[in-house]
Amino acid sequence: MTAKGLGRGFESLIPVDLVDEEFDLTATEDKKTSELKYLKITDIIRDEEQPRQEFDESAIKALAASIKEHGVLQPIVVTREDGKYKIVAGERRWRASQVAGLETIPAIIRTLDSQNRLELSIIENAQREDLNPLELATAYAKLQSQFNLTVSDIAAKVGKSESSVSGTMRLLNLPDEVKKIMVKEKLTEGVMRPLVSADAKMIQKVLPKIVKDGWTARQVERYVGDHKAKSSTALVKAHHYHKEEDALSAKYGALARVSGRTLSFKCKTEEELKALLKKLA
Repeated sequence: MTAKGLGRGFESLIPVDLVDEEFDLTATEDKKTSELKYLKITDIIRDEEQPRQEFDESAIKALAASIKEHGVLQPIVVTREDGKYKIVAGERRWRASQVAGLETIPAIIRTLDSQNRLELSIIENAQREDLNPLELATAYAKLQSQFNLTVSDIAAKVGKSESSVSGTMRLLNLPDEVKKIMVKEKLTEGVMRPLVSADAKMIQKVLPKIVKDGWTARQVERYVGDHKAKSSTALVKAHHYHKEEDALSAKYGALARVSGRTLSFKCKTEEELKALLKKLA
């Protein structure tokens, strides 16, 4: 059972609260062994052996406020134990739901055996060579959100570096329509990664160049980077520094320019440079 339709969320820059069935290779297997229900908060117990024992109170309160307004967008994952349900993943949501005054919470219920088998299946799939990047990203996200694994844990289990795992997972931040084009055109992770942090207008400009002109990852990276740098410099100057540039140019007899957070002077002759250095000394 996936959480599609129940909402999406982001943990830092990596989305872990959305496992889209379209890219979830274990969705069919999961449906056979998982059950989605609303459980009573009081019927749920924490895993006392869970490594994470401390939770930030302010973060829990903030999440509780969000839950009061929007509800629990992502089910927790539990296994049955002695007439209760032990939390596998989602203790923060469970704690925050209590603070928010909820009586029930959406939960994916699995047996311990099916949980273990599903984890192994996801890991095996994640090690395949024929996956498209979004299927791989979804596998990682599922391991993190439904199996309580850290990026470090996932990297160790699939034999990849932490940066590789986190970089792949960030592809899930791409707009849905861009993901579809990525799969249809068989675009690589490397060429799409720079677009994760780009705005919608930039994506619209660059995507046709990738698809039609065969742009490489380096070309995309350079184009997006240059655009951001120019936009940042233009924005700063437009709001703050044109007058200051003119004043400094007049005062020191050299062309003053502000670029980002850098102030520079340009001199036409050696004599002009010497005069400037004397004034600045």
